[in-house]
Amino acid sequence: MKKFRILSLILVLALSLTACGGSKSSAIQIAVPNDTTNEARALLLLEANGIIKLTEGAGITATRRDIAENPYGVEIVEAEAAQLPNVLRDVDFAVINSNYAISAGLNPVSDSLLIEGSYSAYANILAVKEGRENDPAILALVAALESEAVANFIDEHYAGAVVSTVENPGSGYDANLDYEALKGAAITVAASPAPHAEILAVAKEILAAKDITLDIREFNDYVVPNTVVEDGTVDANYFQHVPYLDDFNKEQGTHIVSVSAVHVEPMGLYGGKQTSLDVLGK
Repeated sequence: MKKFRILSLILVLALSLTACGGSKSSAIQIAVPNDTTNEARALLLLEANGIIKLTEGAGITATRRDIAENPYGVEIVEAEAAQLPNVLRDVDFAVINSNYAISAGLNPVSDSLLIEGSYSAYANILAVKEGRENDPAILALVAALESEAVANFIDEHYAGAVVSTVENPGSGYDANLDYEALKGAAITVAASPAPHAEILAVAKEILAAKDITLDIREFNDYVVPNTVVEDGTVDANYFQHVPYLDDFNKEQGTHIVSVSAVHVEPMGLYGGKQTSLDVLGK
């Protein structure tokens, strides 16, 4: 199975390179996520650093077709976001989401050659199916995630690679909730392993003190965590930002909404075959 996955990855990369003009191209290759919102986010990072220029108004829906100026002749290679750390060794650079960078042992602060700012539009959210926003168990989870304990964990554990977006962290408990009535309750949450499941582990301890069980289920893709919320298999998910969720709802006809913005993971550009930006004259 492992051999099959490796061969599949090589085939995907080969097809991507061919689509961009052939694997024998001598152009500087930069891999980016192939989902709409994260590809745009990656291209905006490249534009902000003068590597490309996008057509006016391209914004958060930009694709490589929106590149208006390409002074360095870079070749954009699209690949699944989760596979970018594996693709990195086969391209010159890759723009990688911090959750996948962290899982691959990359430090977004010290290992990235470029890193975006902490844009609030890309805050990672806790999301539920529409209609469940005010469920007491969901509100209890929101309070735990918006706690000072979680904010401190993010600050101390990730040292800038992940940044809390909660402006006024609380105690971890909602004064308007009847925690006695919630004793024995269980909440299931779909999450990517890092940093989401790690952050949820802190919230799990807060809820456990009130005899509420948090069941964290880890996933390594950007689709299933939403489908299991939509079909009711799990209560909530924690892995995505609002632009991605909005696009997913539109494309899939799902009804998932944000109930809390918890943190930002600055997206970074990492060196693969190239170890510095000198090749771009930077």
